[in-house]
Amino acid sequence: MSAADERKPVVVLVRPQLGENIGKAARAMLNFGLTEMRLVEPRDGWPNPSAGPAAAGADEVLDKARVYATTAEAVADCAHVYATTVRKRGVTKPVVTPEEAAREMAGAVGRSAFLFGPERSGLETEDVALARAILTVPINPDFGSLNLAQAVILCAYEWSKHETLVQPTQEDLLPPASQEELDGLIEHLDRLLEPKGYFLPESRADATRRTLRGVLTKPGWNHLEVRTLRGVLSSLERGPKP
Repeated sequence: MSAADERKPVVVLVRPQLGENIGKAARAMLNFGLTEMRLVEPRDGWPNPSAGPAAAGADEVLDKARVYATTAEAVADCAHVYATTVRKRGVTKPVVTPEEAAREMAGAVGRSAFLFGPERSGLETEDVALARAILTVPINPDFGSLNLAQAVILCAYEWSKHETLVQPTQEDLLPPASQEELDGLIEHLDRLLEPKGYFLPESRADATRRTLRGVLTKPGWNHLEVRTLRGVLSSLERGPKP
């Protein structure tokens, strides 16, 4: 395992019940770059045929998943363990949010792990006792139920903030239009509106022009969008084809 992989936290599913939920958890992990899943006593055994379809392509996570007899064995090589639960379950531990846990993990030396309990009942006291801290999220007190994949994705997303994942649309963004291009668009529109009496009465003309400029500069057009709008105005300027 590379040093980069060892830096990433492992996801430990303790006594998971449904194969579909294991698959969905794997999908959530891979979305944010986590690939090491450990299973403690999965109820329906492992491998589970229901996990693959639910993983929606996150097969590399499922293929490498390892099964352990106890939670203690699953986290034996981890120095920093965070137990996800909405209750302290009689164990006095520091309580952190996913954001705080991810930040601590990113700066820690040694392996880290997120612990997730069974879908129906959550982690037992013995499981939580193994953890360095309890991880929980501010949630609606009248409806505090998260499914397994939701809980995994909250933690994985916070961890991803400390990685160099690429924003999917970042490379597609064009630079903003220059002030010269924007001024050209505004002047073009002004030239078309002037003979139509748009800026009348004359006493309001300056204020109307300022408002129009504000409307056109607010969206932050890129140069391609400005060029497209100029094309629209040029088409209107020419009038209908004979």
